[in-house]
Amino acid sequence: MLTKLMMYLQFPFVRYALIVGILIALCSSLLGVTLVLKRFSFIGDGLSHVAFGAIAIASVLHVSNDMLIVLPLTILSAILLLRTGQNAKIRGDAAIAMISVGALAFGYLLMNVFPTSSNLSGDVCSTLFGSTSILTLTKGEVVLCVVLSIIVCVIFILCYNRIFAVTFDENFAMASGTDADHYNLLIAVITAVIIVLAMNLVGSLLISALVIFPALSSMRIFRSFLHVTICSAVLSVVSAFTGMVTSILADTPVGSTIVAVEVVVFFLCWIIGAALKRT
Repeated sequence: MLTKLMMYLQFPFVRYALIVGILIALCSSLLGVTLVLKRFSFIGDGLSHVAFGAIAIASVLHVSNDMLIVLPLTILSAILLLRTGQNAKIRGDAAIAMISVGALAFGYLLMNVFPTSSNLSGDVCSTLFGSTSILTLTKGEVVLCVVLSIIVCVIFILCYNRIFAVTFDENFAMASGTDADHYNLLIAVITAVIIVLAMNLVGSLLISALVIFPALSSMRIFRSFLHVTICSAVLSVVSAFTGMVTSILADTPVGSTIVAVEVVVFFLCWIIGAALKRT
C-alpha cells in the first residue's frame, strides 16, 4: 500500500489535490470553532447551497471561470445572512434556511431548464457530494487556493483577539471599543471564501462537516479557546489527509471518505474526553 501511495505521489495532480485539501481543511477548522460557539454552524450549508445556485448560473451563461460568479455571489449572500440574521423578525437559523433552500431550488431549476450536458443527474450529484475534480486541478487553481488560504490564515492570526472577544461576548467587545459588526462581517466573508474553495473537495452538502466536526471533536478534550482552535486545526488536517489518501488508494468518493474519517475521529475524541473526566 505504501508503494502504491508513493507511486501516486509522483503525479502532480495528486500532490496538487493533497495541498489544496489540507489548506481547505486548515482554514475550515479555524473558522469552525468560532461558528460553532456562535451557534452559526449551519452557515456552511446555507452558503454552499448559494454556491450551488451560482455554479448553475455560471454553467447556463457558459462562463469558463465560474469563480468570477460563484465567489462574489457567495460573499454577498454571507453579508445578507449576517444582516438578515440580526433582524428580530427573521432570526439567524430561519435566514439560513430561507436563503439556502431558495438558492438550491433556483440552481436545480436552472440546470433543468437550461441543461448544459446530457448527464444532468451526474453533474448535480458531483456538485452536491463532491467529485474527482479535486484530482484535476490546474496549477493556476492551486495557486489561487494557496493565496486565498494564506490570506484567511493571516487575517485570523492578526484578528485573533478581536474574533475571540466577538465570539464569546459581543456586548463586552463593543464596550471595550471593538466594532463587533465589522468583525462579524469579516467572519462571514472569510467563511464564504472557504465554502467556495471547499466545493470541489467535499461537495455542497458535506461542507458543514469540515466546519463542525473538527471543532466539536477538539471541544471533547479541551476547554480553552486557543487549545480548541489548535487541536481543531490539527484534527482537520490529519482527517483530510487520511481521507484523501484512503480515497485515492481505495477508489472511494473523496468528500464522503473525508467526512467518514472525521466522524470516526469525533467518536475517538469523545471517548478520550469521557476518560479524562473520570480521572
